[in-house]
Amino acid sequence: MKFTDRQIKSLKPKKNRYEVWENNGKGFGVRVSPTGRISFIFLYRFKGTSRRMTFGNYPEVSLADAHAFHAKARQVLDRGTDPATIEQDAKEEFQRSPSIRKMVDEYIEKYAKPRKRSWKEDERILNKDVVSRWGKRKAQDITRRDIILLLDEIVERGALIQANRTLAAIRKMYSFAMGRGILDSSPCVAIPAPSKENRRDRVLNEDEIRTLWNKLDSSKMEKATALALKLQLITAQRKGEVAGSEWKDFDFKKGWWTIPEEKAKNGLPHRVPLSSLATKILNELKEITGNSQWLLPSPRDGQHIAETSVDHAVRVNEKHFEVAHFTPHDLRRTAASMMTASGVQRFTVSKILNHAESGVTAVYDRHSYDKEKRNAMNKWDRILKKIVSGETGKVIEMNR
Repeated sequence: MKFTDRQIKSLKPKKNRYEVWENNGKGFGVRVSPTGRISFIFLYRFKGTSRRMTFGNYPEVSLADAHAFHAKARQVLDRGTDPATIEQDAKEEFQRSPSIRKMVDEYIEKYAKPRKRSWKEDERILNKDVVSRWGKRKAQDITRRDIILLLDEIVERGALIQANRTLAAIRKMYSFAMGRGILDSSPCVAIPAPSKENRRDRVLNEDEIRTLWNKLDSSKMEKATALALKLQLITAQRKGEVAGSEWKDFDFKKGWWTIPEEKAKNGLPHRVPLSSLATKILNELKEITGNSQWLLPSPRDGQHIAETSVDHAVRVNEKHFEVAHFTPHDLRRTAASMMTASGVQRFTVSKILNHAESGVTAVYDRHSYDKEKRNAMNKWDRILKKIVSGETGKVIEMNR
């Protein structure tokens, strides 16, 4: 006689735990606890010793699955191997495989934090859509289909670019896990980016620069953040490099801002000439945040503000600015475009932007280009002062 679902459901708990067996002599049975929990069990002998193993609780494990587990265990036993040993090995392997939550934590602590200035953004992305959805699941159990369905949901809520960023973060995390021997494969293989990203070419014109400059003074954001946006426009540096800068990085006497390699996006140390306008903005910032090591300290954790805080401040004030949509990165592009339009050599602008070079020449060229960079930044300083002061007519003609 084999069990039926009706028979198992009819089993009632008693004061003491008891067991019921199928009467076919194959050792398959169920154990009923005083709390009413029903477990599938297998009683067998191996090398003269009575052994038992469990296949899980009913109904989480169905009767059909329990019978399948039992049949597989008997096949192992018939080959002269203890099925409990295989079960224990499987359990240990499962325990060694981390959950998604643990793998995210390890990725952030051991890879993202030491190597990425934008690690907080990785942490935010992974917690928002990955940990919240799969946190307790084993990382090895996530399939390509799981990831595709997640990305589809993000796209459907209108966050097309966020879907791309989520895929990139998951892919990087699984690559990290493979590199550390945590996993042998990644479910991200052959998954294309969910959305096409158009190359941005937004450059603010002179009227927009002047309007934004003045509107920043009355915007609903921290004054330090407003000054940081002005500093980004003045220096043409990356948003994250401004947000993560420390006062020790600035030499006011010699007029240099040194961005060390660990703070630079491309990992290359960089010297930025401080123009008179940049020095003025920095002095204003000094009055606000000078007691901190950071130009832009976070009010919560003793670190600098997150790059996303700057993005958020711009989004919240978008209507107030009365300027067509832009992002903080567009300020960097605007400064670079204005410099080239004014006659500054593209190569010099590239040096100001700290773009990485390739090729043999780049390896052997150790000239700092400090003089060229300073001349260019001083020229941009004069142009920007004229723009924001509202001088009549266009200061420069943009060659677009």
